[in-house]
Amino acid sequence: MTGRMLRALPALLFALSLACDSSDDPPPGGMEGCEAFAFPLSGVTDASHVSSCSSAACGNGENPPNSGLHCPTWLPCRSYTEEQPRCSWLHNLEHGHAVFLYNCPEGCADEVAKLEAAQARAAQGSNGVRRALIAPDAQLPKRFAAMLWRRTYLMDSVDPDALACLLAYQDREAPEPGLLCAP
Repeated sequence: MTGRMLRALPALLFALSLACDSSDDPPPGGMEGCEAFAFPLSGVTDASHVSSCSSAACGNGENPPNSGLHCPTWLPCRSYTEEQPRCSWLHNLEHGHAVFLYNCPEGCADEVAKLEAAQARAAQGSNGVRRALIAPDAQLPKRFAAMLWRRTYLMDSVDPDALACLLAYQDREAPEPGLLCAP
């Protein structure tokens, strides 16, 4: 190989890696009906810890953020009735946990029950805890969001089929996939 060819090799390998981005891959297990839903990948961001969970640097700039800088602590996997720091549940996403959010100031118990049903289908850790959490979030651009690391599905009403299809991607892009979650 010539020196010029060797210098071009890294650029070629990088281009090939972009062509193999898993955003176009079907969900694992060939789940029927999932082709009706799109769960595009957000860009790759720094997954480092910030010094404070109230840092404005948390996230990747999306609303809601689905990756990026996050605080060093994560949340137990359960259903919350109070808003939780975005910077904390971003750390859950990094561990491969699913995060389900809702914005219903007028209440939406039936829809939250659908999120809880999806939470019950999330991947289970070796400690028996389902690796997903539910929390309100007043900043959502729609009433509901279902997220994995670098993937967000926004909804005006909860679609159980979409949530089942999204969960098929659990742990695929997470930097630290499969980590346990405390109850």
